Amino acid sequence: MPGAVYNGSVSGEPAIAVSQLSKVYGGKAAVDGLTLTVPRGSFFGFLGPNGAGKTTTIRMLMGLAPPTSGEISILGFSLPDGAIEIKKRIGLVPDESLLFDHLTGAEYIEFVARMYSIPRATARERARELLELFQLDSAGRKLIGEYSKGMRKRVAMAAALVHRPELYLMDEPFEGVDAVGARLMKDLLLEQVRHGATVFLTSHVLEVVERLCDRVAIINEGRIIVEDSMTALRSGAETLEDIFVRVVGVGRTADALDWL
Repeated sequence: MPGAVYNGSVSGEPAIAVSQLSKVYGGKAAVDGLTLTVPRGSFFGFLGPNGAGKTTTIRMLMGLAPPTSGEISILGFSLPDGAIEIKKRIGLVPDESLLFDHLTGAEYIEFVARMYSIPRATARERARELLELFQLDSAGRKLIGEYSKGMRKRVAMAAALVHRPELYLMDEPFEGVDAVGARLMKDLLLEQVRHGATVFLTSHVLEVVERLCDRVAIINEGRIIVEDSMTALRSGAETLEDIFVRVVGVGRTADALDWL
């Protein structure tokens, strides 16, 4: 969406600000006192090993999971009171694509556009253009339930773009997407950031994060253990993967098994 102009939210506030955020399940903290600020216009990588609390955090930011304690502010609006205003301004690509399996791709994107009060004719035209852009137009009348995982990610990304949001919350958006589709998605996100949007991204593919993100936080056992600009993190000889492995820690390695 070249030339998108973002407005309406509280200016001067960070894209995301959370303070002492916690989420407890069955007596165990999935997120434990997390404090984090994501500047506007940044491409922010949120990293961690499996079970570190990434998806729980992003679900709380999306308003899908209420926090046990702590405060969340998105684009200057507080959750839960400002939930409606926040939802108008964000685009979501969740880890488990929450799509309507009994709609076609075109119907789903048009439905999402209408949810944001985009006029029907404009919604239909944007859905057609986005399907073509993401090379899903050949799917025709195929239902989303018949899509591959990569196709589902593409249509979720298309739906996230349709209303030109100020903030993208993306949980493993490239998972299962082929190289051509992933390249297109990366280019689109970088273009959105250049036009003032903010991207908050989780990914296990550290090479992708290293290329795209200008700021990174690493979470482990529900707590942030590293947060810095990519420039500062790369100032030494270490790659992002080296830093990640060092700060998260490595358990047993292959040489622990004599027969390998």
